[in-house]
Amino acid sequence: MASISFGYIRVSTKEQKLDRQYEALLPYVTDEKFIYSDKASGKDMEREGFQNLLKAMREGDTLYIKSIDRLGRNKEQIKAYLEYLKKEGIRLKIIDMPTTMQNRPPEEDWILDMVNNILIEVYTTLAQQERDLIKQRQKEGIKSAKGKGKHLGRPILELPKHWESLYKQWKEGSIMSIEFMAMVDMKKATFYKKVKEYEATLKNLN
Repeated sequence: MASISFGYIRVSTKEQKLDRQYEALLPYVTDEKFIYSDKASGKDMEREGFQNLLKAMREGDTLYIKSIDRLGRNKEQIKAYLEYLKKEGIRLKIIDMPTTMQNRPPEEDWILDMVNNILIEVYTTLAQQERDLIKQRQKEGIKSAKGKGKHLGRPILELPKHWESLYKQWKEGSIMSIEFMAMVDMKKATFYKKVKEYEATLKNLN
């Protein structure tokens, strides 16, 4: 069976776009069906797209990614996946690391591997240090803001008077949706939007 060029793209949240990474892979992965994607944090080991990618690849295939941190969020996780790919005989090419993109004769693979291993070690270490620094700054910022009495996170959800009591009655079936809407003076679209926001807030508190 002929070898296949695969691609993997990932962003951390559903709001972020995959376009930039996707376009970067197109010159190397000609069949778009072999580009797998996730909108999930790198710390999530069970990312659906990535797990499906691992199942699809075979020895001799090539995997293209835009940057090393697309594989995972921390150094240990990235190195674990690098070891897995090497063990399975899958060549990894990282667009932001030009040496990994080079094609050399098989007898020179060990030289390229050595150089790439050194570079990957440096890149993953720097990426880990940068994430740790960002976390530290966030903690310091939160602590400082709390000390000044500032509200952090999402804006406080503004709800009509008696909302909690009415919501409970509605969920228990004591009042109908149309009654709830009338009591809080909301149109259908606004009502269900507020319900969704309120339930998301409750979920975050639990």
